[in-house]
Amino acid sequence: MVRVKICGITSELDAQRASKAGAWAVGFIFHKKSPRFISPFKAKKIIDSLPPFITPVGVFVNHNAGAMRDIITHTGLRAVQLHGDEDHHFAHRLKRYNVKIIKVFRVGENFDPKVVEPFKVDAFMFDTFDQYNYGGTGKTFDWNFLKTVKAAHDVPIILSGGLNTQNVIEAVNELKPYAVDVNSGVEEAPGKKDAKKMKDFIDIVSYISGAKVKEQI
Repeated sequence: MVRVKICGITSELDAQRASKAGAWAVGFIFHKKSPRFISPFKAKKIIDSLPPFITPVGVFVNHNAGAMRDIITHTGLRAVQLHGDEDHHFAHRLKRYNVKIIKVFRVGENFDPKVVEPFKVDAFMFDTFDQYNYGGTGKTFDWNFLKTVKAAHDVPIILSGGLNTQNVIEAVNELKPYAVDVNSGVEEAPGKKDAKKMKDFIDIVSYISGAKVKEQI
């Protein structure tokens, strides 16, 4: 079964709707330049309200380790997503905080798949490169090269970048990733999720990856 992470959660209502729809994880963005930024205080309140089997993921962009430690400890995050220019040494040091590590690679025309090799993390995520934004662009990239990465590395692959109910079928069928990450593709506006879009997206992914869904799409 391909799992679904709903990223850019900013309200308890959206978190509960994502959970009810069948999300495997929800993401909280601590990058202040993001329109989906959430404070650690507010994120903690939402995380405390989550059911026990949904994973809260913190999204960080070039934070220092001390700030990350404080946020992890305060909020109760169970995984961190490194969405900036963090190197493999930095990623390795975070393991002391007892969280899963997801390293994000932003894919553009000149992306070199060899950059993933030094990273000993729990999952690789691939998102679309944008010179002005770290994620949330709503743009896709060519997924085909990831088949080579998947074959060469025994690390779960999470696919992100412009996914929505129209293109996720092709993405899952082509790559068969461990999980998919969706943000702007299930929103009414930046930081405000659309309950129907979330449910439709998760139902589609569940259906095409072989899981039984409760309702017909």
